[in-house]
Amino acid sequence: MPPRLKSALLWGAVGFMSFLVLVQGYALLEEPLVSITQGFVVALTVGVGTAGAAYVLEYRIAAWAARRRRS
Repeated sequence: MPPRLKSALLWGAVGFMSFLVLVQGYALLEEPLVSITQGFVVALTVGVGTAGAAYVLEYRIAAWAARRRRS
């Protein structure tokens, strides 16, 4: 598996789990906003979006940082 793809998938997993933690934390403090199924679907959407954004932007951000460092 290419490192760029692996990194994007790991960022997607972080986004997925972070959203689930936020939903669970809110449910502990207040009334649940969404059902478990709805929370899972939204978390899956967040994870896929995070993975896609990481895959597209990682190379650009690394190139920008390298140019900035040389300047």
